[in-house]
Amino acid sequence: MPKTKRPTQADVACLAGVSRATVSYVINGLANTRIPISEETRLRVLEAARQLGYVPDANARALRLGNTKALGLIVPDIRNPHFWETVEGAWREARASGYHLLLSSMDLNAEYGKEVFEDLSHRRVDGLILMGSFIEQSDEAKEITIQLRKQHLPIVEISDHFRENHADQVISDYREATFEAMELLFSLGHRRIGLIYGVARPDLALDRLHPYREALEVRGIEVDESLIVRCGPTMEDGYQATLSLMKEKDPPTAILVINDVLAIGALRALADLGLVVPQNISLVSYDDIPQAKYLVPRLTTVSKNAVLLGQEATRLLLRRIQDPERPCEKVVLPSRLVVRESAGPAPSRQNSF
Repeated sequence: MPKTKRPTQADVACLAGVSRATVSYVINGLANTRIPISEETRLRVLEAARQLGYVPDANARALRLGNTKALGLIVPDIRNPHFWETVEGAWREARASGYHLLLSSMDLNAEYGKEVFEDLSHRRVDGLILMGSFIEQSDEAKEITIQLRKQHLPIVEISDHFRENHADQVISDYREATFEAMELLFSLGHRRIGLIYGVARPDLALDRLHPYREALEVRGIEVDESLIVRCGPTMEDGYQATLSLMKEKDPPTAILVINDVLAIGALRALADLGLVVPQNISLVSYDDIPQAKYLVPRLTTVSKNAVLLGQEATRLLLRRIQDPERPCEKVVLPSRLVVRESAGPAPSRQNSF
């Protein structure tokens, strides 16, 4: 089947019975700024455009007007509420400055991530916000990012570690807060502490894995690899990982879970095993998603303030758009441990199972 020809301004002009220049002035909101155009003519042009299904070409319009008033944002996993909070912060800041936000998700998939980057390389946005750790998930994504930089597209990265590159960055990691979480559990008498390490790629969430190991070693507690369960990033993965962990001959009295989504699955698994949190076992997780304080029990979790991450990244991007030659800026935001109900004293073995 032959591809339908996309309607042009010339088609609109023909149907409306006006010149192409008149159509251009009306479509771009310039009526009566350069030439007088009656309201009747303006409405006739708009009706013709509607009938034909004419949509202005964003690239051409951006070239004429100098900018699109659009910012791009790529999140790694559209299913995780933590990233939606980052989107909310970016959206608030963009909207307050007269911009709109174009959202894409890499969906934790390197091949799809490549397609997202390629798509953005052909679109016109005034700037782009990236979750930095996911730039590295494919060589193609890296290359396209380099090309976008060569095109002088303003880019801001949200990352969990400092990156040696010429880009503005908002940095927030969980390393220090993980030590706090482990110290909380130690203070409550826990020594056998499990870790549910649910990641899409093995190089993610190292700001939780490494300090977990280090905290045990500093306390003179040998790291038991059987207490580290590696799994995927979904609630079901958290559920199954918890069931597996609790089947150990000497199961943990506390579990550290690398995000709240996995922790929701873990809570369900513990309930299905007849265990009460925190009386029988404690649970600590990360991200402090909105649901965390409404669960039973309320989750003790580590917060990065994802809304603020999105706001700060957008502020950096807008400053870069306004002044492309300004020095690169790195903004560091702290994380903090939020103590609620899911962490309690270590139970005696005879009462725990």
